[in-house]
Amino acid sequence: MKTLHRLAILIFTLGLFLGLARPIFSDTQQDLDQKKQEIDQIKQELEKVQGQKQTLASTISYLNNKIRLTEAQLTSTESELASIKTQIEDLSQKITSLDNSLEDLTAQLLHRVTQSYKESRLNPFITLVASDSLNQLVSHLKYMQLVEHKNRDLIYQLETTRTDFDQQKTLKQQKEEELNALTQKYEAQKQSLAQQQLDKKNLLELTKNDEKRFQTELSKKMAELDAIQSIIAGKGDETEVGDINEGKVIASIIPGPSACSSGAHLHFEVDKNGSHQNPAGYLSGKSVGWDNGPDGPFDFTGSWPWPLSDPIRITQGYGMTFYASVIRYYGGNPHTGIDMINNDLQVKAVRKGKLYRGAIACGGGTLRYVRVQQDDGIDTYYLHINY
Repeated sequence: MKTLHRLAILIFTLGLFLGLARPIFSDTQQDLDQKKQEIDQIKQELEKVQGQKQTLASTISYLNNKIRLTEAQLTSTESELASIKTQIEDLSQKITSLDNSLEDLTAQLLHRVTQSYKESRLNPFITLVASDSLNQLVSHLKYMQLVEHKNRDLIYQLETTRTDFDQQKTLKQQKEEELNALTQKYEAQKQSLAQQQLDKKNLLELTKNDEKRFQTELSKKMAELDAIQSIIAGKGDETEVGDINEGKVIASIIPGPSACSSGAHLHFEVDKNGSHQNPAGYLSGKSVGWDNGPDGPFDFTGSWPWPLSDPIRITQGYGMTFYASVIRYYGGNPHTGIDMINNDLQVKAVRKGKLYRGAIACGGGTLRYVRVQQDDGIDTYYLHINY
């Protein structure tokens, strides 16, 4: 009877253990909810700043809000990481306890099955003869029924514990996968924050924190974008020159500031069916110098020869560059070509075709360009040049 008493206590205790999982602290969830509200508020402030007239102050405010947003996202991710780590620790402890319980229950079940087997081998006649009275015989039979009932309960409890053990292991594996994904997200957010802080520093260095200087450059870039879009739309004043061969000198870069340009450079543009193309996908791979600020190197994957002779320096790439995405010089639009410069300033046709010389009003001056209508159906444009 003592064995049955101990077994009942064990099963009762195990049932309590299985029913009482360690809860996730409500204050942790409240903290995460507050951080999400803060993130939503900063996003609304970002949208508000984007809708304002673009000034140096509004651009700095925009970057500050992006930094605040990333910092808030980092803090939120840190809280999620801490919560998942706590859950994994809890699951590890529960799995260990369940494993120990499984061993204990299995050992007890084996012992009880052995005992029941031995008792079942006794001859019922011997049991009857050995009993001192009818009451003793009845008690013994009731005991045997109770043992059988407890054995069934123990088997059920063992299977329940085994199922819970497997479920907790699966849940722990899922949480570990979540932890790994969150850790990667956290590292990406840290890198993003570092880049945003560097972008703000570069902006202040480039503009010297001078609103007038910023507005002057912004005006030039917006005027240049409008001029390029007009040229692509066929609104430039063009004159046909005639057929031109690949590698032939067609113009020279203006050696200094010019209309819609703060300094000497060639803006090289590729157009296909009225759509801007990334020139890096057409120009052949080669070694160039990089003078494009925070953006850094990118690849050239095409086969075309270059419009300039070596050595060539890249001053701005295609797409959402630092100037386009951070300073927003083009009103949130991408840079539509590649800017480059070399020493002799001579510009050459990258493919054979028909040469046109053109000009268009830009920023109070005249922006000169040449266009080559290539034999492959693509137009190439060369801006900020003399012919």
